[in-house]
Amino acid sequence: MKYHITPVTIFRQNCSLIWCEESRQAALVDPGGEALKLIDEIKRQNVVVTQILLTHGHLDHVGAAQELAEYFQVPVYGPEKEDIFWLENLPLQSRLFGLSACRPFSPTRWLRDGDEIRVGKAHLSVLHCPGHTPGHIVFVNQQARLALVGDVLFNGSIGRTDFPHSDHAQLLDAIHTKLLPLGDDIRFIPGHGSMSAFGHERQTNPFLT
Repeated sequence: MKYHITPVTIFRQNCSLIWCEESRQAALVDPGGEALKLIDEIKRQNVVVTQILLTHGHLDHVGAAQELAEYFQVPVYGPEKEDIFWLENLPLQSRLFGLSACRPFSPTRWLRDGDEIRVGKAHLSVLHCPGHTPGHIVFVNQQARLALVGDVLFNGSIGRTDFPHSDHAQLLDAIHTKLLPLGDDIRFIPGHGSMSAFGHERQTNPFLT
């Protein structure tokens, strides 16, 4: 599985384009904004987007999801249904963060722990990792040893838990019981900032050591 990361908006959140090398079928993960910029990158990579995947319901990760789903005529999968609170309140999030208005929506399909998503011949496992938001999920491709973790874990930090419905203890439990056991060699794309590996974070992240 190949990937390309495009930071978008003033929050510089990572929107990941992932694709199967053989079929050229692709998915957009967490398109938080700047739809035209993302469309240009998709064209440059010469792939066919078949779905949009969301790790959680915060505006900076879903802001362009509806526009891109309509443009490419593709379904939106994720997050877990407990994030319905955030998706229903997208207009309020838009006002609070001073971003373009984003209307409420529901995904084509909510995802649950243990689900599997296929992108061409690539397989993504779904892990429910609450804490940053109650319905936050993570996508893992075992063959590529790659995870897309949204705002659960960062290079040198962890997700914020000062939002409504956040839970610090849940977040740490998800990291320690679901992510780190997958293996030190797994590299991950966070929702913001640079990539890292679970082993590096296990040894050096001050929130985990």
